[in-house]
Amino acid sequence: MADTTGNTTDHEASQHPSQRKASWKYIGPGIVVAATGVGAGDLVATLIAGSNFGYTLLWAAIIGCLVKISLAEAAGRWHLSTGRTLFDGWASLGRWTTWFFAVYLVVWGFVYGAAAMSSSALPLQALFPDVMDLKWWGIACGLVGLVFVWFNKYAVFEKVMTVLVGVMFLVTVYLAIRVTPNIADAFAGLLPVLPDEKDSILNTLGLIGGVGGTITLAAYGYWVNAKGWTDTGWMKVMRLDNRVAYATTGIFVIAMLFVGAELLHSANIAIASGDKGLIQLGDILEKEYGTATAKFFLIGFFATSFTSLIGVWHGVSLMFADFVARLSGKGQAKGEEVASGERERSSPFRAYLLWLTFPPMILLFEGQPFRLIIIYGVLGAAFLPFLAGTLIWLLNSSRTPREWRNGPLSNAMLAVAGLLFLVLCVKQVWDQPWGEFF
Repeated sequence: MADTTGNTTDHEASQHPSQRKASWKYIGPGIVVAATGVGAGDLVATLIAGSNFGYTLLWAAIIGCLVKISLAEAAGRWHLSTGRTLFDGWASLGRWTTWFFAVYLVVWGFVYGAAAMSSSALPLQALFPDVMDLKWWGIACGLVGLVFVWFNKYAVFEKVMTVLVGVMFLVTVYLAIRVTPNIADAFAGLLPVLPDEKDSILNTLGLIGGVGGTITLAAYGYWVNAKGWTDTGWMKVMRLDNRVAYATTGIFVIAMLFVGAELLHSANIAIASGDKGLIQLGDILEKEYGTATAKFFLIGFFATSFTSLIGVWHGVSLMFADFVARLSGKGQAKGEEVASGERERSSPFRAYLLWLTFPPMILLFEGQPFRLIIIYGVLGAAFLPFLAGTLIWLLNSSRTPREWRNGPLSNAMLAVAGLLFLVLCVKQVWDQPWGEFF
């Protein structure tokens, strides 16, 4: 993404660390945010878009990646330009942000933990059907994620995520090539055209807003600090890293839309929403291309789900640790503390890891409680408008050094993101069965 913060004078530039040259050798947090943000649900949503509309909404998937670039860049720019963490910035806006974040983390973490374990378990059960039941695979995935994040610091975590992203990349690109996409139709899909069907605008907005991350966008700044980037000298590197993140996300999304358009749309095959839709896709691939292709796909499905699990286990636990440190009255929460690894060794970090792992196991056995799922859906829908709105507030105020505040392009992109997510939030709230809630 282009520099959207405006120009600096020589005097202003001299007051900051010299800019490190943007180099591929530094790339890391972007790979982590791409791997965490693209979960099985995102792949299914894109598959369904391809199966319903062919290549018509390819342009919407690409715009979704550009919108997320602006959000992640803004979060990273806040961390680097101020030396403060994002939660510290939120706390400066008033106590309401603390209450929203606290409720969100408790409810979201409880429900997401079960969803992530179940999603990671599905491909394993399909690969090894006679070994154990789905819920036990889910528990095993949660425990492996817990142990891995508990005993490893960011550097090891990043390397493992990079390997798993490589697996995801190979699988999705292979499938896209295997189904032989219609390149002419794909190029036509770059034109901003809406499908001629009911609710086409909302379906389009849902695709734009639904791909590539929720709270993981806010976690990006924490991973930037954990990498050791703590000042404005890393700004160019961060921007390149962020572009790589969403270019990678774009490849995943486009590849799965190709699969949906060619394999499902052309044959008029419908798949279920949610993670089970990918299991159906595995069965379809086996019939069309053989067992080896289906197995290869299931391996990629597992890599997609498990990277989201361990990414959240690490990134959101970092945010929770920062939240607790700020509440404990230690003053401003600084990026250097995240870079030092202090947060990863803290009791709050490990406490939230336990919260993500053990209480959600109840849901694997008992099913998801109705009222809690409604609250989870509403809070989740509200988070991205909250993120976009607060980033606009923070990056246009005196809290951010003048040379790193938003420029017109960044403000426009964040405003578009905020409006988009606000519309989707209202729709999500409207669609909830409130009459059955009370």
